[in-house]
Amino acid sequence: QVQLIESGGGLVQAGGSLRLSCAASGRTVSNYVVGWFRQAPGKEREFVTASIRSGGDTYYADSVKGRFTISRDNAKNMVYLQMNSLKPEDTAAYYCAARQTSLGFTKPNYDYWGQGTQLTVSA
Repeated sequence: QVQLIESGGGLVQAGGSLRLSCAASGRTVSNYVVGWFRQAPGKEREFVTASIRSGGDTYYADSVKGRFTISRDNAKNMVYLQMNSLKPEDTAAYYCAARQTSLGFTKPNYDYWGQGTQLTVSA
């Protein structure tokens, strides 16, 4: 079992930056696919980014490409999401997720999920 806890959400002005953290426990996630998803009220949960194992490829949704960066700290069993040039449309609850297989990693069918952290971007 993997437990995931997100933190770092908050209120930020458009154009600002914020870093979300995802603390993993139970197992090391260095060999897991770790993704970030987000869900705005009334909308489906959508893929933001994924890291295909430590040192592997990273992928981003077109809407965040060039602005968001996913990274890992294997020593701390942590995953981060650095978000720059934030826009009001980035407002959502952000979820960290982990899975062992990479097939279909953009779909929200991960094995483990955090509880989410809220990001609100004001205009």
